[in-house]
Amino acid sequence: MLEASAQAKINLTLEVLGRREDGYHQVKTILQTVDLADRLEISFCPNLRVECDQPGIDGEDNLVWGAATALAEHCGISPRARIVIRKGVPVSMGLGGGSSDAATSLVALTQLWDLNLGRDELAEIAAGIGSDVAFFLTGGTALAEGRGELITPLPPVPAVPVTLICPGVIVARKTAAMYSLLHPGHYSDGGVTSRMIEILVGGRFVTESMGGLTYNIFEQVILQALPELKDLWNRLGGIFQNPLRLAGSGPGMYSLPSNEYEYQAAAKALQPLGVGVYLVQTTTASSMD
Repeated sequence: MLEASAQAKINLTLEVLGRREDGYHQVKTILQTVDLADRLEISFCPNLRVECDQPGIDGEDNLVWGAATALAEHCGISPRARIVIRKGVPVSMGLGGGSSDAATSLVALTQLWDLNLGRDELAEIAAGIGSDVAFFLTGGTALAEGRGELITPLPPVPAVPVTLICPGVIVARKTAAMYSLLHPGHYSDGGVTSRMIEILVGGRFVTESMGGLTYNIFEQVILQALPELKDLWNRLGGIFQNPLRLAGSGPGMYSLPSNEYEYQAAAKALQPLGVGVYLVQTTTASSMD
């Protein structure tokens, strides 16, 4: 049996450049893995089985099923495996847990089935499964373009603590719903992301000023989808030195750099709301390392 860790991600920047002819949106975003993770156990089985300790996302409803079947089809074999997912990453928070599970499964199944596939070939398969899946083959710090599937690794962000906040609210068909709230006035030229890339590549990155470089366009529309988040933001007023940013299309949020004091204060303030609060750290690990 193989065991693997599937890490979560946050978006250090997220800009939408416009709507594409295929109906997707063109994005420019810097993705960053953190050490909050799911655990996967992969073993041989006569038939494909995907099991999850969280109800409602096992079997064919899980992206891991799509990853296993896509890999098997690509290689002309039967998908013979049992994959057990033990969730550590909150679901539907914008942290990419499902995509990370899918990428991690691709890598593990390549080993289990003794397939001779490189990163580029796996990335092509990953792009057909979901927009974020290819990133998790690389992990660490990376630029994502296109609809999110075109990945360019970047110099790694230093290891910094991050406070994650995961409200217990769900938006139906969240990604599509959030993108539907955007209009041309929200589109940009990717300049914010380009600026952070220049700083990273130029070696001038200063951890203390990192929070001031982050950006997410969905913060301008999130309250239209989830007006109840306003109460959460009010409860957190004055706690964090750096801005609260959405992770992906939300509603999960983060602040970085953060510290133990901010984490404890946020956890206490949000305890009446039953909100998940985590103190994690940025990482450079990838599914293929």
